[in-house]
Amino acid sequence: MSKSLLIKLMAVAWVVFVPFAAQAQNKGLENPRSTAFHGELEGKNVVFLPLSMGFDLTEGWAAKMRQQAERLNYNFEIRDPAWSTDAGTRALQSLIGEKPDLIVAHNPDIQSYARLLARAQAEGIKVIQINLESNTQTDSYVGADWTEIGQQAALAVVDRCAEGKGVSSKVAIDTGVPTAASDVFQLDGIYRVLDQHPEIEVVSQQATEYNPEKARAIMETVLQQHPDLCGAIGIWDNQDTGTASAIQQAGKGDQVFLVTSGGGNMVGCENVSKGLFSLYISYNVPLQGDILNAEIARLLRSDADAGEMKAMYFNPLTLITKDDVNQRNCWTLEDLQ
Repeated sequence: MSKSLLIKLMAVAWVVFVPFAAQAQNKGLENPRSTAFHGELEGKNVVFLPLSMGFDLTEGWAAKMRQQAERLNYNFEIRDPAWSTDAGTRALQSLIGEKPDLIVAHNPDIQSYARLLARAQAEGIKVIQINLESNTQTDSYVGADWTEIGQQAALAVVDRCAEGKGVSSKVAIDTGVPTAASDVFQLDGIYRVLDQHPEIEVVSQQATEYNPEKARAIMETVLQQHPDLCGAIGIWDNQDTGTASAIQQAGKGDQVFLVTSGGGNMVGCENVSKGLFSLYISYNVPLQGDILNAEIARLLRSDADAGEMKAMYFNPLTLITKDDVNQRNCWTLEDLQ
């Protein structure tokens, strides 16, 4: 065969086989699990019932939930009771009638929503409780272990104020709302530790109703009555800015060891850097938001009836002091949006 004939035959083969190769091109393989995952979530309805919008915890969780809803094409809305338990109760009653697929509830206390959450599940609505529990255990709880927070706070104060360590062994405790999960469970954790250290004297235990001005006034009075106060335990960083202000104004920032907790917002971390908070126990809102989103997807896809299977996840805590404040431990809302 001549060289020219061979070249012509090769050219014909190229024309014949290239289109055939294109037609046989590998276009991949559909993943039936991915198709099912997205199909089972599309069009579902999720409603968030917070204590109130407008502060770091609820805005952070909402930003995370909104992102996932947009990505997975289900509906997400917020019913904001603006700190009113009565308004929250009415909103929850209305939601039971509307029957969304899932409610994310942020409880004002352990009792107010308890019966309504049980009723919602009886009506086939799945319920996740975020960071504040009620007496009713629902399909899922995601959030802080308040008993653990109380124990960590008390251990830190004991380490600073035990006999011979501080200016005294006197400690003050500021709570928020006495019937909230953050109060009743955290106090249990605090006293589990303090009961083992009778040398620690609790000279004040008062509720601030989450109000920083009330917290400031309480601490001013405590310091007037006990100028040798050694330690203070607060329930939430937003309210405890008032406590810190009173301590600083009294010139006792180096004397009073103030422990608080919160969601790890940059403002709280800056207060550690400024020396306003001695120890900041963070329950990490971005991490909680990721776990919450995973639970939302799991429950929306589950064939189990509402209330049939119950899960809990206490997320890990981060203890932040002036020595280890960093960008990894702290966040801004802009980071989440």
